Amino acid sequence: MQAYTNEEHENLRKRIRAFAENVIAPRAQELDEKEEFSVDLTRKMGEAGILGINMPTEYGGGGADTLSYIIAVEELARVDSSQAATVVAHNSLGLVPLLDYGSEEQKTRLLPQLTTGEHLWAFGLTEENAGSDARGTETTAVREGDHWVINGAKRYITNAATPITLGVTLQVMTPNEQGEPKLTTILVESDTPGFSTERMLGKMMWRAADTGRISLKDCKVPLSNTLGREGQGARYMLKTLDGGRLSVAAMGLGLAQGAFELAAQHARTRKQFGKPIGRNQAIAFKLADMDMKIELARNTLYKACWLKDQGKSYNREAAIAKLYTSEIAREVADEAVQIFGGSGLFKNNPIERFYRDQRLLQIGEGTSEILRLVISRHLGV
Repeated sequence: MQAYTNEEHENLRKRIRAFAENVIAPRAQELDEKEEFSVDLTRKMGEAGILGINMPTEYGGGGADTLSYIIAVEELARVDSSQAATVVAHNSLGLVPLLDYGSEEQKTRLLPQLTTGEHLWAFGLTEENAGSDARGTETTAVREGDHWVINGAKRYITNAATPITLGVTLQVMTPNEQGEPKLTTILVESDTPGFSTERMLGKMMWRAADTGRISLKDCKVPLSNTLGREGQGARYMLKTLDGGRLSVAAMGLGLAQGAFELAAQHARTRKQFGKPIGRNQAIAFKLADMDMKIELARNTLYKACWLKDQGKSYNREAAIAKLYTSEIAREVADEAVQIFGGSGLFKNNPIERFYRDQRLLQIGEGTSEILRLVISRHLGV
């Protein structure tokens, strides 16, 4: 049997768990209620080495392997999905494409500012008519001299509208030499004229994470801000999403673990009919099923991380891990609320927040339906 973690991984887990419990947990409920993004907590996550943990040390990152990053996300989500979402959107969607496809000038200029918590970076894909179907992208960029002129809008973009967002990688349509539209990725910094953002409020989940709209009106950026090769945006996006699915899977795993622990503790202390409810077979079997699902999810996810770190193909395994962890997060959170009974339905109980937060996991980074499509294609059907 493959042992996926070593002593270094487990020491990291202990450190991030202590940070999450001591620094994030005391503020999680309040920030959720106020729907407030915390610059302070983001900076503290940067100081703890979480932002940029998966970036090379020469750019100010932690130089950690994929599994270390995934364990960090898992431990954050065990306490608060909002802070985990901030990290995931920044590290997986913001930094990784810049590292993988950016020029040395782009990486040297931007990455050291993005690994400390001083600034965040976003990835702008989703639009009114573009999400699962990225070809529906309507934001355009046309050449004007040595600049791109960008017009369009994005929505549901995590980290887009924070006070410390440095910029965003936009997926846009650009005409190729034959005049046909092709997807291209372009780096746009937040202080660019014509670039504006607006927070989207009233969310059911991840209420302390930033979600924003982006508006681009005759927004001019140098051609040198093109990320990678013009017309290769679709390929870059799909490869980025493979890695991003691992981090969202880690959020599902961490959320399930946190919900399970809350339910198990309640089952030990809540008494009915003269004994803790956990001694009743109906509750004990629920907890056993939850424990089993979490164990299987962790092994599935860690195997996918191992494949990635070994330089092996992991597209299928990333899809399976993300699909499975997101669905067991839903099942575990639902059963946890059932174990709490009526008390689990009130906002002063953390399990209510866990129940809401899990719902996005079956939508973001590939819906459950799209992931089943991805997996089925590996089956040749």
